[in-house]
Amino acid sequence: MTQPFHSRLEYSQVLSTQQSLPFCAVVAEGLSAPRKRLPCRFFYDRAGSELFERITRLPEYYLTRTEQAILERFAPEMIAAAGENIALVEFGSGSSGKTRLLLEAALAQQERVHYLPIDISGDFLYASSLELLAEYDRLTITALAAEYLDGIAALPRLDVPRLILFLGSSIGNFTTDEAVAFLTHVRSQMAPQDRLLIGVDLLKERSIIEAAYNDAEGVTAAFNKNLLVRINHELGGRFDLDAFDHYAPFVEAESRIEMHLVSRKPQVAPIAALEHSFSFQEGETIHTENSHKYSLSGFVALCRRAGLTLQARWHDDREWFGLLLFQPTTA
Repeated sequence: MTQPFHSRLEYSQVLSTQQSLPFCAVVAEGLSAPRKRLPCRFFYDRAGSELFERITRLPEYYLTRTEQAILERFAPEMIAAAGENIALVEFGSGSSGKTRLLLEAALAQQERVHYLPIDISGDFLYASSLELLAEYDRLTITALAAEYLDGIAALPRLDVPRLILFLGSSIGNFTTDEAVAFLTHVRSQMAPQDRLLIGVDLLKERSIIEAAYNDAEGVTAAFNKNLLVRINHELGGRFDLDAFDHYAPFVEAESRIEMHLVSRKPQVAPIAALEHSFSFQEGETIHTENSHKYSLSGFVALCRRAGLTLQARWHDDREWFGLLLFQPTTA
């Protein structure tokens, strides 16, 4: 794909080294499992990324506006705590909406800022990078279209401290073991002067959590069903979207929201690219995403297992959401 040239932007697509299966193979494996599943990373094609941006503006979805308010209040403190003359790295940057607050705080404290966003949706990443460059003339961007771990390994070496951002409570999509493994890998790529700022959705009343994933407008349902749209479009699937319901309960025992697509009736869905049809019973589900909610002490203990030490934390007045700054643990 040919991209328009911009002198302050370096954009590259990073080949995966994680030996991850292509979409068709993941679909075949997931829908053949005794408990059908599809991984949430495939939500984020261009349509899925746009739907998620709509989700972040919904009245029920407290996460984005709460995190935004914390950043509006404390971004200068966060930048100051991260060091002097820093670069910003971000996982899952999306439209970089909240990131603007940190970029502006950094630009208020230093002459120039180097921003290095990592996002799996390359088209969305490129478009948002151009928007940022149009807004900030003292900003340079190295944009990496990549899976998270591939992206951080491909980052250029810098002579300045890096503030690595993982906002939006995306860490909650991992199981506990996956989160520890991911953070351990990130820690292995950090220099002693680097810092990691993580957004964490904290435990609160169940009804508030569930409403955030079951909005009245149905945008989250469309986001969930976009996985089936992708299968139909990219793999020649014949899923009837109206024959599946969005279902997202809070599972107390796991301290997480679980997103599912529930078959409304017995049905068969053929997928041409796989030369196979998949049968569903009424009430059978496809598990598509987890979103864990944490106590503050529980999350700090998880990060300690990954070799990270809490340096500072910020939260809203109701303590619904936290932004936690970690540094590499030293012996």
